[in-house]
Amino acid sequence: MAKSKAKILVVDDNSGIRAALKVLLPLHFSQVELIPSPKELVTKMADFRPDVVLLDMNFHTDINTGNEGLFWLSEIKKRSPETEVLLFTAYADIQLAVEGMKRGAFDFIVKPWDNDKLVETLKAAYDRTGKKEKAAVAPSSMKMFWGKGPAMSGIRQTVEKIASTDATVLITGENGTGKDVLAGEIHRMSDRSLRPMVCVDAGAITETLFESELFGHVKGAFTDAHADHVGKFEQANGGTLFLDEIGNIPPHLQAKLLRALQNRCITRVGDDKSIPIDIRLICATNKDLKQMVANGEFRQDLYYRINTFELHLPALRERTDEILPLAEMFVNKFAEKYRRNVKGISADAAEVLKGHFWSGNIRELSNCIEKTVILSENELLTAADLEIIPARPSVEVSGTNTLEETEEKAIRAAMARFGGNLSMVAKSLEISRPTLYAKLKKYGI
Repeated sequence: MAKSKAKILVVDDNSGIRAALKVLLPLHFSQVELIPSPKELVTKMADFRPDVVLLDMNFHTDINTGNEGLFWLSEIKKRSPETEVLLFTAYADIQLAVEGMKRGAFDFIVKPWDNDKLVETLKAAYDRTGKKEKAAVAPSSMKMFWGKGPAMSGIRQTVEKIASTDATVLITGENGTGKDVLAGEIHRMSDRSLRPMVCVDAGAITETLFESELFGHVKGAFTDAHADHVGKFEQANGGTLFLDEIGNIPPHLQAKLLRALQNRCITRVGDDKSIPIDIRLICATNKDLKQMVANGEFRQDLYYRINTFELHLPALRERTDEILPLAEMFVNKFAEKYRRNVKGISADAAEVLKGHFWSGNIRELSNCIEKTVILSENELLTAADLEIIPARPSVEVSGTNTLEETEEKAIRAAMARFGGNLSMVAKSLEISRPTLYAKLKKYGI
């Protein structure tokens, strides 16, 4: 079999590993370089110009900005975005490797490695570099998942009526319920859909930069203002401005925001010229703005200005009919993204997903499925893959039940719910398997 033309760079401080790879990789790739320290990485990248970097996750260096593998991954991607990075990790580093994939790594290989899998994954990474030029470049266009349940039907009907107008919209709901996705859907359905939608995390802007970020500034307006800066309002002109976490804006800055909304014009910091703006405003918050108004923490006039229509997204636990369809959607999305052969969700995993509380809502579900898809080696995700505690089975307890009777009922209910799967039963009851065995024997189950 002909060698791949891929140029492979290995970065690992273990001399034994380098020696083994120095024998293995040249059998399959035409050009292979190996270095012991990431301190040589920048120079070697410039000289060798690798297609794929096999990067160890930990080195004995002075890097103190978090995990070394993630730091050097960022450096590679910053200097050479087209280079694919394959993370080389020990079992203890798998969680970091998963984080690395989210940050742009192609995949990860666990030590001790399987030679065939390592070579196959390196070749796949090289194939990805060749496909990049042909890939269509388009902005993210995630659409709102409405589901078929009643919890979202009223919101959908309202959105269909108001999307084409310029009415301001306030979206409320817990973190992770998809407020930003709903805002994007409103913009997509609006007459401004061909114009920009500019998103701002209002709560993350420091007070000193608030006016500059939203309204812009002119050169010389303050220290470090080396050039004119166009603010978010101007960037969104003709389109939609989405202010997320608006409840986190301090009252004295709320007044400046209100003035811009009322006057429909802004003035850049350091300038005296008014600039008219034409935006459709959508805001979002996880706070109770009505209560904040009552407490004097949020301006009443601003509150009325931003919520011509208020849409409240219910928590995922209030729309349980959507959990499995969303999970299946995420499985397909992440299986394609990470090139995993995961095709669905097993029955026991479905039960766990439906029974989980999901305090982080859709974002938590998405993160859970993403991590599980990355780590799974099966076609169907199982309950054991999910690494979440299933909901405790409900047990009817009367005032006459003894502690042992209550315990026995709980165990029997769990056995019924999970079809006798002892691992799942033990996990749901938060006891060890040996303890479960003893109790099963005790109660004759």
